[in-house]
Amino acid sequence: MASPKQHQLQYTEFWQQRTGITFGVERVLFDRQSAYQRVQVLETDAFGRLLTLDGLVMLTERDEFVYHEMIAHPALCLLPHPRRVLIVGGGDGGTLREVLRHATVEQVDLVEIDEVVIEASRAFFPALSVAFDDPRARIHVADGVAFVQQAQAASYDLIIVDATDPVDFAEGLFGEAFYRDCARILTADGILVTQSESPFDPTFQRSIQAAYAMLGRIFGRVYMYLAHIPTYPMGLWSFTLASKRLHPVEHFDFKRAVDRLAPFAEQLRYYNATLHRAAFALPSFVQRLFEVAAPPFQEDNAQSDTIG
Repeated sequence: MASPKQHQLQYTEFWQQRTGITFGVERVLFDRQSAYQRVQVLETDAFGRLLTLDGLVMLTERDEFVYHEMIAHPALCLLPHPRRVLIVGGGDGGTLREVLRHATVEQVDLVEIDEVVIEASRAFFPALSVAFDDPRARIHVADGVAFVQQAQAASYDLIIVDATDPVDFAEGLFGEAFYRDCARILTADGILVTQSESPFDPTFQRSIQAAYAMLGRIFGRVYMYLAHIPTYPMGLWSFTLASKRLHPVEHFDFKRAVDRLAPFAEQLRYYNATLHRAAFALPSFVQRLFEVAAPPFQEDNAQSDTIG
């Protein structure tokens, strides 16, 4: 029989005043206040290493693959020829790792405002930060809003907004002006993807509805898809895909996706070509969030043109 621990250290992220998720902490590996936020890396007993920013869970070693695969691969497998990608945020490197699995991708610009996040990931999350040194990656320690404002029109096939919740310095990433600039610098078939919180939480529901309405004014085609991430609030997490022309299911080429994923399919643990369509099938309570929004969320009112 194992002897009981003589002390216990725990970390809890609260979603409400008294409700949250608690991790058993073995030790604190990294703790630094940057110019923007407090960056911590904790060793946990059940989820491996845990990265937090200002007390909010960003990722754990055990389930980070769900988030990073699902924010990257659905759009990359939908696009006919993805070559240039912009990641706003994503300083841990996980999204960059997934994007650069695709052989068609020629260049990725990653714009992270906080170099301490990059430093912590390089030091404590080698499986996440493995792509930082890929010759196709260009790392910019800069303000994502300013970077997008200054970028050339039609210069990216895909923009991934891999940012923290819209508070404090990240608020600018969630304003309409930012997303209009994103639309400007996307190609004609361009896609934007952002994480969009949990549809289970009433506070998140309101922000999801507002974001959907705003993106609908800019892109016309806006779709939510879901994934299960155990260490995120409520466990059910959403992503929003905004497109100028492509429908994520009608224009999804299953065979092309299978072929594109084949070189690294064994390395993927969540996403696959069959899951793609299923992820966009929303539970009824989520569909009802958009009943008062226009245009309709599931029944696309844009022209159903074929795009190859």
